[in-house]
Amino acid sequence: MKALLFTCMLVPWLVAASARRSDQDSQMIPGSVPARELNGYFSDHLKSRRARRALPLGDEPDDSPISEGGDATDLPTCLLCVCLTGSVYCEEVSPDMTSVPTLPKETAYLYARFNKIKKISTKDFADIVTLKRIDLTGNLISEIEDGAFSKLALLEELSLAENRLVKLPMLPAKLTSFNANNNLLKTKGVKANAFKKMTKLINLFLADNQLEAVPQIPDSVRIIHLQNNNITEVSVNTFCRSNDTYYLRPSLSEVRLDGNPVVLSKYPDSFTCMKVLPVGRYR
Repeated sequence: MKALLFTCMLVPWLVAASARRSDQDSQMIPGSVPARELNGYFSDHLKSRRARRALPLGDEPDDSPISEGGDATDLPTCLLCVCLTGSVYCEEVSPDMTSVPTLPKETAYLYARFNKIKKISTKDFADIVTLKRIDLTGNLISEIEDGAFSKLALLEELSLAENRLVKLPMLPAKLTSFNANNNLLKTKGVKANAFKKMTKLINLFLADNQLEAVPQIPDSVRIIHLQNNNITEVSVNTFCRSNDTYYLRPSLSEVRLDGNPVVLSKYPDSFTCMKVLPVGRYR
């Protein structure tokens, strides 16, 4: 009888505790995952990746949700990726992700690094006007259709590093950071005015490409990386203005030209408007 009485008293307490936990979870951002579940996902995901690395190639467990030979496009995006409120994380997706996934309408941040995406078309981001950051580092992208980013008026950060690009598409005017390090870019693949109208651009990374000349750089830029290209010379108009001896670039605080076949000491008048000298080869 005492045990029965104790059980009857305990059940309402458990129900109330459960309700309190439910109320706490409901106070999170709508659509977000409870913290304990999210932490559990990342913990399990990390353990799984470490376990895979420790196995010989032929012994990797086959936990692909579709049959062999399938593609990531056969599955809903949020089954393959981690979808939080406004953010989509699709990194090292298995099975292979070969194209930009279909994104939830309110996506603001997309991280689709280290996949096998080959091309970006105009339809990939046409309906996702809320995007503020896109990171496609470490894919196989060799082609981007002009206009692929034209509707992304809010886009501030774009990374296309470690891909196979030979030319750049038209870029959004409001970008503050653009990264195209480690591609196959040559000067003929970068339009003369590619960055000219990007008046909010702060960081420009074009290292480890095949550029023969320094592109036009907006006055807003603070950091530009051009190391390990094929740049052979700079002129007075590269960073400064030959027709304006009073022109200054106080914002430009870091210029890297090391690893290029240019001897910067041959062009002493090319840096008079700058508060720092470019990093590179002098003699």
